[in-house]
Amino acid sequence: MDAAVEQFFQHLIVERGLAPLTVEAYAHDLAGLRSFLTGLGRSRWDETTLEDLQFFLNHLEEQGVGPRSRARKLSAVRQLYRFLLRQGTTSHNPLEWLDSPKLPKGLPTVLGLEEVDRLLAAPDPTTPLGQRDDAMLELLYATGMRVSELVGLTASQLDLRRGVVLVRGKGGKERLIPMVMRAVEKLQLYLQYVRPVLLKRQKTPELFLNRSGTGLTRQGFWKILKGYARQTGLPKNLSPHTLRHSFATHLLWQGADLRALQLLLGHADISTTQIYTHLHTARLQEIHRQAHPRG
Repeated sequence: MDAAVEQFFQHLIVERGLAPLTVEAYAHDLAGLRSFLTGLGRSRWDETTLEDLQFFLNHLEEQGVGPRSRARKLSAVRQLYRFLLRQGTTSHNPLEWLDSPKLPKGLPTVLGLEEVDRLLAAPDPTTPLGQRDDAMLELLYATGMRVSELVGLTASQLDLRRGVVLVRGKGGKERLIPMVMRAVEKLQLYLQYVRPVLLKRQKTPELFLNRSGTGLTRQGFWKILKGYARQTGLPKNLSPHTLRHSFATHLLWQGADLRALQLLLGHADISTTQIYTHLHTARLQEIHRQAHPRG
């Protein structure tokens, strides 16, 4: 089993170009399944049956693992078996007739325009770290990029003269995103006055730095955002992805094209982008309910 999985991981890294954190998540999910199958006496992937996998999903549910997590683990197993079939390691796919767990039909959390204004006004521009946070939050809302893309940015990816940023997303795919002038101006101030101070004569390629002069991590940015959420009375579940959702939804409110939004967000499939049309519809329904005389 181990040799086949190692080959699968190499395929994910080399051929598909997946990020290390994504491959690590696959490894964690498959390790759990491998341990479970070993307990059933299975020593090879081609011995696994549909009943084994259904038993595994039932076991996860009994352990309190939610439907989204079960669906994610099942997705990792599906991709593994597709790889094994192509490699000839197995001749059958036990997942062929296995349905994915039904997911709750929840819509992503989105901030209102006034809430975004409060958040973006929260950093103190009179301090170096406040100016850094000011530039980061403005850039995140201006572009809708993922937090991993934000903290991975280098100064060379910015073209402030043209007002665009080159973002490297999932699988190493690149996309060019325009920035609003407000974000450009705050980035100029950060690059000119703050980053050199934080850098402390080090050679750090990342654009946004912490107090030590090294690149800010996702966890570091998350902590910063949570602090501003508490400071401004915004929802406790505010996350970097909330700003991404807000960016997409607000563009749709202003009449943005769905295909253009797909390109800006870096979605491989437009069906992923279509969730924001549901948010847009929900807002229209709420406006109609409040405004209609018989609402």
